[in-house]
Amino acid sequence: MDMQRLESLPPPPGVIGSLRAGFDAVSSHVVLILMPLALDVFLWLGPRLSVGEIYRSFLADWIRFRGGQDAQLLSGWVDVLAQFNLLNWLRTLPVGIPSLLSGILPDSLPMQTPLGVQSVIQVSSLPAMVGWLILLTLVGWAVGGLYFRWVSGTTLGEDEAGISPFRAIAQTFLLSVIWLVVLMVILVPVLLVVTVLALLNPVLANGAVLIFLIVSFWLVVPLFFTPHGIFVKRQNAFYSILSSLKMARFTLPASSMFVFAVFILSTGLNYLWMVPPSDSWMLLVGIAGHAFITTALLSASFVYYHDMNAWLQLVFNQLRQQKGVPTQQA
Repeated sequence: MDMQRLESLPPPPGVIGSLRAGFDAVSSHVVLILMPLALDVFLWLGPRLSVGEIYRSFLADWIRFRGGQDAQLLSGWVDVLAQFNLLNWLRTLPVGIPSLLSGILPDSLPMQTPLGVQSVIQVSSLPAMVGWLILLTLVGWAVGGLYFRWVSGTTLGEDEAGISPFRAIAQTFLLSVIWLVVLMVILVPVLLVVTVLALLNPVLANGAVLIFLIVSFWLVVPLFFTPHGIFVKRQNAFYSILSSLKMARFTLPASSMFVFAVFILSTGLNYLWMVPPSDSWMLLVGIAGHAFITTALLSASFVYYHDMNAWLQLVFNQLRQQKGVPTQQA
């Protein structure tokens, strides 16, 4: 771009301004935090859906098959996996309700809460586990789509981002399925290569993982904004992905700074929110703080996406006018 010809344009949206707008929107509509607040309270005080018995059954069969080898190592893994709450699958990506507790394993089981010992429901069969995973994932996608719609509509106004609830859920499902397919296409070959390299030389495997992480870093910004076209511009899932790629192509440095700021704020404050123990009502303060911050950051991302795309449209229109090409709407 010839910057001398674009001096009349306003500056691109800044990170601080977008974050401020997001926090102001949620401060004025605190009710927006209810969905992430309710999810974490449910994961904290509600029952735990455990698949520990399935893992222990698998361990017993494997130990018999191996003649007792690796028993101690596998026992340690089963103890860790038994702490996982299957209800954590309600927290879905790329669209979903943010959760503080979904990625946290309890220090010990049974987990203590202010209401006493958390009740545990055991899933006893593999088909039941698969059924629960499918059901919880679908519910997470549906509720996540409604949550994103609620935040975007409140932040930008229903006239600007007023996608219908049915369309929000349908496009969330489609986008999430696309994500799953792409991740499988990418991760399965990567895991196979890393496994083969680990058998040959662990150093080569570590090098391959490092290269994969470096390459993945360049995909963070386009992936971060893939849902936003659905809820800001009423696009379908495919056009939303293309819109995210287009924006990242022209605004990568600035957009990287925004995504980095969101990551630092959300991840850094999580350590603060998790300071209270699980059996203290003070954890409710941490859950509420996390719900407010993550909702404000989501709101800020909608503001940034909307303003950056509007700014890019101004740039493209002015360039077309200078070249004698009719302008187009985004």
